[in-house]
Amino acid sequence: MKKELKKSGIPLSEKLGYGVGAIGLDMSYGLCFSFFIKYSTDVLGVAAGFIGIITAIARIWDGINDPMMGMIVSNTKSKYGRFRPWILTGAVLNAVILFFMFTKPFYSFYVGGVDIALYIHVALMYILWGMSYTIIDIPYWSFVPALTTDPQERNVIASFPRFFSGVGQLTVMGATSLILAAFSSDEQDTAYSLIAGGIGVMFIILALITFLKTRERIIPEHKTAYKFRDIIKTIRSNDQALVFVAVAVTFNLSWYLMNGLAAYYFDYIAENGKLLTIFAAVTGAGQAIGLFGVSAFSGRIGKHNVIKVGMSVSIVAYLLLFITNIVFGFSPVLFFILAFIAGLGIGNVFTAEASMLADIVDYGEYRTGERADAIIFSMKSFQMKFAQTIQALIIGFGLEICRYQENVVPQPVGAKNGIMIMMFAIPFATALVSLIIFNKKYIIHSELLEKITLKMQDK
Repeated sequence: MKKELKKSGIPLSEKLGYGVGAIGLDMSYGLCFSFFIKYSTDVLGVAAGFIGIITAIARIWDGINDPMMGMIVSNTKSKYGRFRPWILTGAVLNAVILFFMFTKPFYSFYVGGVDIALYIHVALMYILWGMSYTIIDIPYWSFVPALTTDPQERNVIASFPRFFSGVGQLTVMGATSLILAAFSSDEQDTAYSLIAGGIGVMFIILALITFLKTRERIIPEHKTAYKFRDIIKTIRSNDQALVFVAVAVTFNLSWYLMNGLAAYYFDYIAENGKLLTIFAAVTGAGQAIGLFGVSAFSGRIGKHNVIKVGMSVSIVAYLLLFITNIVFGFSPVLFFILAFIAGLGIGNVFTAEASMLADIVDYGEYRTGERADAIIFSMKSFQMKFAQTIQALIIGFGLEICRYQENVVPQPVGAKNGIMIMMFAIPFATALVSLIIFNKKYIIHSELLEKITLKMQDK
């Protein structure tokens, strides 16, 4: 007789308490990856290529820092559990650093007409922002497999933070564009400081709610403290963790490019920066609807197939956005319809990523007997920032190559074409690569997933 999977119940109040923490998390992340390059180039006057260089340097450090933070979280013992103390600590640190990251420094040191102090400030704040973001991001997402072993409920739980992260991204995109429009060109530095400060305060409050409203239910049996060599062992023994990184980096990069170039697109191609708010609303609405696809249809066609459908939807939307922009130019109605469709697929896949990682944690324990949840979830933070690095390199050097001129309207034709290629054509290609990798290499579904779940529930 086939053994039935056991069900577990998490109160709605706890799901909401956990989910709202993602608002502040994604508002901080959204301000960074959507506006940091534009703020640095157009407000501070930093060379776009320099931003690409510092993001690459930061990611080299993150390759060590993120797994180390996963190890630290796994080894944490407190009356509040392993995750909650770091969620609150990380929120406070990241909020403070975010403010200084988007605040023009009061000091300067010129060498050959270049403000060296400004460049050092930008590089240092960016690296510190990434480190502090890791402190909260890893324990926050590691909470999913610590709440339940039921795969269907994991899909439901994962949809809460993904929904609220969409709220956070929508808020930061919409509010930032409106606030920037309310300030003159000479006051943009002040506007960015106010935005970053407001986000920081909200971040801390929402993280405190998560801290107070959640608790761990799945406690690992591992008693020995993890050491650095265990990080390498865990990653090497879990082939699906590496597959996840490849899938997530290539797919997430597609959205990061489109979102990160949106401010340039509406300022210099559509020549109406206020449309950025509509773009945020439309893509945010698409993601909000798309995120429920995983929990709504996984039971019918399987999570594996739901993810492939979501990826395919985004791929088609990116391709059509590129073709229609080349053929017709900027057509508001057509553009926003396709952006909404892209958002549907993006929301679907982003929700699935947290659930995939929870399954990968179980897969690792199924194979080795060791449950390294925080170490595995450190890969989510790493892949996000690695994708952001590639985004910054493409945008930074791409703008230099296509001869972008900050604050100049109209832009040269080469600059406009370069922005559209980076915003639509490259995302189409990277999302397609992601789908191919996922279809060929990701194996945790169907019978294998059921076997893993039954073994976890028997413990």
